[in-house]
Amino acid sequence: MSRVAKNPIQIGSGVEISIESNKVSVKGPLGTLSQDIRSGVSVENVDGYLHITTTNATREAHAMSGTIRALLSNMVLGVTKGFERKLTLVGVGYRAQAQGDKLNLTLGFSHPVEHMMPSGIKVETPTQTEILIKGMDKQVVGQVAADIRSYRKPEPYKGKGVRYANEVVALKETKKK
Repeated sequence: MSRVAKNPIQIGSGVEISIESNKVSVKGPLGTLSQDIRSGVSVENVDGYLHITTTNATREAHAMSGTIRALLSNMVLGVTKGFERKLTLVGVGYRAQAQGDKLNLTLGFSHPVEHMMPSGIKVETPTQTEILIKGMDKQVVGQVAADIRSYRKPEPYKGKGVRYANEVVALKETKKK
């Protein structure tokens, strides 16, 4: 079995877990998330801890046990605290403005860019050059951040574009004569 899957997941107070035959649902203060469980992996709730085990000794079951454990751990953390990704805009005239479930971006194009947020995702702009994406599903928060970044990736000569807050862009030296 995977080394990751051997670690049990602690269930905090206010979190309810319902385990069906091939589906696990996690309900907490921020909402509800569910995950399908593949055959070969079983999940048990014992004394406030989730234990993941393999039901057969196949290589796929061992690999999936660690994956399921990581997904369930992220679900428990997501419904209690939530996840957030921070993006920064670097460039003259690059601005962001949040309006409800819509993000308006000015990224140096001849037209403004509007990005609609999926359900369960909230976007905030503390300043014109910062974007905060919040939600309870880690995968969706990361995907929305990647989609917004893809509008204008940081270019290697001046570093202009949309980048993650902790991202380091290695700048290239310009061509010399």
